[in-house]
Amino acid sequence: MTRLAAISLTARSILWTLLLPGMVAGWVPWRYVGVGGVAFNARDPLHWLGLIMAVLGALTLGACIVEFARSGKGTLSPLDAPPLLVARGLYRYVRNPMYVGVTTVLAGELLVVRSIAMFRYVTGWLILVNIFVLAWEEPTLRRMFGEQYLEYKKAVPRWIPRTRPWPD
Repeated sequence: MTRLAAISLTARSILWTLLLPGMVAGWVPWRYVGVGGVAFNARDPLHWLGLIMAVLGALTLGACIVEFARSGKGTLSPLDAPPLLVARGLYRYVRNPMYVGVTTVLAGELLVVRSIAMFRYVTGWLILVNIFVLAWEEPTLRRMFGEQYLEYKKAVPRWIPRTRPWPD
């Protein structure tokens, strides 16, 4: 990959990260669902657990974005998706670690905010993500990668990680 192509891929990855999970797990909860109005309480164990979950979810997401760029040569956006099937890194344990990462961030925020609005938001996210994965993402990956994807799909669970990595 040329230096210019690497810079372009990095810039696109950052842009899509801000636009997609940045909006879903960052801006919308901060602006509309109460995350921005909560003061962290260091004496509240649920605040600590929520913070730890949010950080772990963000690190998971970051590792997946890097893996998409490194081994897939694409970004997390369906409009700029990797042309190669990514089945390395965290994808050896679970087929959708980015969604798991975003969900972990949202669950952490829910533990801090503890509001009905945030609960509804997380529930809506879970419903929409499941519909998107089942109705669009999996059929698209099946068409793009054929037998390679079907073998991967059979071996690696959609949401609950394997205890041992799938061999790549």
